[in-house]
Amino acid sequence: MTYRECYEKGKAALTEAGIGEADLDARLLLEYVCGTNRGYLLAHGDVQVSLTQETFYLELIGKRAKRIPLQYLTGVQDFMGLEFAVREHVLIPRQDTEILVEEAMRELRDGMDILDLCTGSGCVLISLLQYSNDCNGVGADLSQEALELAEENAKRLLSSDKRVRFVKSDLFENIDGMYDMIVSNPPYISGGQIESLMPEVKDHEPLSALDGGEDGLFFYRKITAGCRKFLRPGGMLFYEIGWDQANAVTEIMTAEGLGEIRVVKDYAGLDRVVSGVLIRN
Repeated sequence: MTYRECYEKGKAALTEAGIGEADLDARLLLEYVCGTNRGYLLAHGDVQVSLTQETFYLELIGKRAKRIPLQYLTGVQDFMGLEFAVREHVLIPRQDTEILVEEAMRELRDGMDILDLCTGSGCVLISLLQYSNDCNGVGADLSQEALELAEENAKRLLSSDKRVRFVKSDLFENIDGMYDMIVSNPPYISGGQIESLMPEVKDHEPLSALDGGEDGLFFYRKITAGCRKFLRPGGMLFYEIGWDQANAVTEIMTAEGLGEIRVVKDYAGLDRVVSGVLIRN
């Protein structure tokens, strides 16, 4: 089978399965299997692929047709210009979360101490450390699988002089020290909305990284209430939020003594990040 024939067969199978971006996913999986790039399909579509490559490709197409996320099949996801390893049991980094990193970077200064709660793959903390100088980072998560992956990503993506460590902790439970900045992309989907999510998300990504409690605000309340013990005066708290949570999270932060609250929208024009400054302890 030629390269193009493989691609067309894969695209047809994914289209039949109802995959929204069947053409893109079919191409990306073929490039992953064959070690090729985007232009290969146009320039070398008539090249024969090996039987091993063909078999592996169609196996991956079958898994994608069953709604297993593309990133879990290829094992990588691009985020902030870096290629992060991903695997099952850890939330896949999303483009919307880049807004959180970008907003935190606006306030990040050399030598700051950063705490990342619900760190997952480590994409937020590692990106902040990669694009700053002499900052120290601590990433916390309750999932051992997530912590192992975050450490793997840090070793692969950060130079040896970057200071980062990961701690198994239920939010602040095992955290010590003081920080200039706390960032978090916590679970924020309300319990009743889980079943309405795409199959790729609800059936394959970890529920613990999605479920924000009955109203989706459980972690915002817990983190905001606890942050005063760990933020230095004038320290900042940054959250990623759901599109309809800006007012509620703003009220939570204001009630806990944070001021200069700022809401930032994502590329789709939806509220995505809320930040505030610790005014009182």
